[in-house]
Amino acid sequence: MPVLRRIIKILPVFFGFLLLFSCAPGKDVSRELKKSFSKAEASNSRFTGFMVYDPHSRKVIIEHNSHKYFTPASNIKLFSFYAGLKILEDSIPALKYEFSNDTLYFAPTGDPTFLHSDFDSSKILEFFNSHSETLMLIYPEATETPFGPGWAWDDYNYSFSAERSPFPLYGNTVNFSFSPEDSLKAEPSFFENQMKKDSTGFSSGIQRNLKENRFKIPLLRHSAFEQQVPFITSAELSARLLSDTLKRKVNLIRNLPKHINLQHKLFSRPSDSLYKKMLQDSDNLFAEQLLLMAAGEISDTLKAEIAIDYVQNEFFKEMPDEIKWVDGSGLSRYNLLTPRSLVWVLEKIYREIPRERLFALLPAGGVSGSLKKDYKAPVGKPPFVFAKTGNLSNNHSLSGYLITSSGRVLIFSFMNNHYMVPTAVVKSRMDDVLRELYLNY
Repeated sequence: MPVLRRIIKILPVFFGFLLLFSCAPGKDVSRELKKSFSKAEASNSRFTGFMVYDPHSRKVIIEHNSHKYFTPASNIKLFSFYAGLKILEDSIPALKYEFSNDTLYFAPTGDPTFLHSDFDSSKILEFFNSHSETLMLIYPEATETPFGPGWAWDDYNYSFSAERSPFPLYGNTVNFSFSPEDSLKAEPSFFENQMKKDSTGFSSGIQRNLKENRFKIPLLRHSAFEQQVPFITSAELSARLLSDTLKRKVNLIRNLPKHINLQHKLFSRPSDSLYKKMLQDSDNLFAEQLLLMAAGEISDTLKAEIAIDYVQNEFFKEMPDEIKWVDGSGLSRYNLLTPRSLVWVLEKIYREIPRERLFALLPAGGVSGSLKKDYKAPVGKPPFVFAKTGNLSNNHSLSGYLITSSGRVLIFSFMNNHYMVPTAVVKSRMDDVLRELYLNY
C-alpha cells in the first residue's frame, strides 16, 4: 500500500532503520531485516512496539514488536476504564446508608469526587445537612495499602501520588496557595494549623513530613504560587475532616452493627464525569478509586485486586497475550502489557459504546486533556487522534483511535520504553508516523 511506503520513508529518521512491516497474510520479514531490527534498537538504546488495526476489515495493517511486553504507564487506565464500563452503573455511588431511630449510618464507596475542587459536592453536602440525625461513619478495616504495588515511595509529596483510600476527601490532597496580596492559605483550612515555616530557606516548595501531616513552608516569595500536596489518610482523619466541613460531629465506628444493612445508595454524579477526568487529565487517584468502587460493587471489600481479577476472568479470557496488571493508574512499573493487548481492549471498547461518547471521553489531539498541545489536525480540520498517553521516566506510550482523512477509524498502540533522548523527540517522530497514516490511509 502507498501509505506503508510513505511510513517506511519516515521511520529511518525515527529509529535509524526500517521499523514497521506489513502484516498481510503470507508476508514475512527476512532474517536479515530481523537482525537489523535488533542491531538498530540496541544502538539506539530504546525499545519500541507498534500496532495499527482496522476494526472494520478486522485486519492488522502494521505491527512491530506487538507481542512484546512494555511498561504501559498510564495506558493501564484504559483497562481501568473498561472495568468501570463493565461493573459500575451509569452514576457513581457516593455512599451506602441507612437510618435507624435517630442515627444515620453511612459507609464510603471509594468515590473520589466528594469535596474535590473540580466537582460540585452540593448534593452530598445537602444530604448530610438535611438530616439532623446523629452521623455515624462506618469506615472499613484497612484492606488496601495507600500506595499501590511498585509505586515510588519518595513521590509521596507530589500531587500525582495521592493515597488511595475508602473515603477520599478533597482529592486526598491539600491545596496551598499564596499571592503577594494575601497570606498563604490551605484548602481544606483544617490543615492550616499544621504548617511550619522553613527557616533554613533551602526549600523550593512545600514539603510534607514523610510520616505525618505536618507541612514545611518555604520562606514566602513575592510571586504567587500554588501547590497540591497529598496528605496521609486514615479513618480518624476522615471523620475529623468531614466534621470540620459539616460543622457538626461525625462519629467513627469500624464495624457495621448487626441490625444495619446499608440498603440504600446515594449517587453523586454520572460515571462518565469520572472517566473523563481520569482519561483526559490522566488522574491517578481517580483511576485507583475506580477499581476500588468496582470491587465494592462485586464484593463487600474495596480492594483493587478483586476488580482486576474479576475483569480478567470474566472479560479478558480471549486476550491474545497474558498480561500483568497490578494497579489502576499505571504508577507501578510492575505492570506489563503488549501493544496488541491494548489494541484488543480498545477494539472491545469501540464495539461496546457509541463512538461519539467514547471520543468525548478521551483526550483529543490539539484540543483537550493531555493531548492539547500534541497531534494537532491541519488548520480547519477536526482532531484526528483520540488516545491515552502513558508517561514514566524514559517511557512514553500512546494508545487509542485515529480517524484518517478519508474518514476511516484505525486503532493503534505506540509504546516506547528505555530511551535516553528527551520525550519531545520521541513524540515528534510518533507524530510523523500517525500523521502519515492520517493523510494517506
